[in-house]
Amino acid sequence: MKKKRLLSLIFVLFFGGLLIFSGIKIVLWKIDSDNTNAEISDLQDKTPVEEKTDDESTEIVSSDEPPLDYGLYWKFLNTPFLSVNLSDLKAENSDTVGWLKVEGTNVNYPFVQASDNKYYLTHSFSKNYNSAGWVFLDYRNSPALTDKNSIIYAHGRTDKTMFGSLHNLLGDSWRANSDNFLIRTVTASSSNVYQIFSVYVIPETSDYLKTSFASDDGFKNFAETLKSRSNFDFNTSVSGGDHILTLSTCYDDYSRIVVHAKLIKYSNN
Repeated sequence: MKKKRLLSLIFVLFFGGLLIFSGIKIVLWKIDSDNTNAEISDLQDKTPVEEKTDDESTEIVSSDEPPLDYGLYWKFLNTPFLSVNLSDLKAENSDTVGWLKVEGTNVNYPFVQASDNKYYLTHSFSKNYNSAGWVFLDYRNSPALTDKNSIIYAHGRTDKTMFGSLHNLLGDSWRANSDNFLIRTVTASSSNVYQIFSVYVIPETSDYLKTSFASDDGFKNFAETLKSRSNFDFNTSVSGGDHILTLSTCYDDYSRIVVHAKLIKYSNN
């Protein structure tokens, strides 16, 4: 009898402790979520994101291969650039690299770069500790986004902040609107327009995170592999001369959502 009571007490204590632990985690998650939403709102309110048309510094990126869908390609070439004054953001956080906007999502944030890929997993733009982290460029990449593969990371938050809304790219409604197939960035050196060519979910791996390549042929093979993984056919060619932007976030504890887009035009700032 005593043994049964002891086992019952252990059972109650174990599951009671588990409930308390889970409750604390939920509360802390909610606090971090509220702080993140407040910081996003503040940054967006005080940082006007405008659009600007092509000018004499605009460059169309020439490709080794013609676009597969000329109509969509030329439509995207008419997309205006974003214009953001990064000076105030850099004054607030010297790690600021630029601004990132992904059409059809909530992603419309400044992004940063640290000396490693860990710091901004647990720190906000203001550098306060926050499990929501922030949007950050791979520490190996040039802040000018001139590498063959520039990689930007963020947590896939269930409240749709950070890269949580990249889940939208897996849905039919997002894909049904071709206006969504664009990513725009602004850095200190340039404003850029990218055309998405691949979206997929993959078990955790680092094979898409290469930033430099021995040759254009090596890069082309790499890019073709990324393209072949896509959930959808974007009818977009990728060549050895292209430069791409990669977005990476968690899908679940074991998988990643990955988005790849190629640079189609830029303007010097």
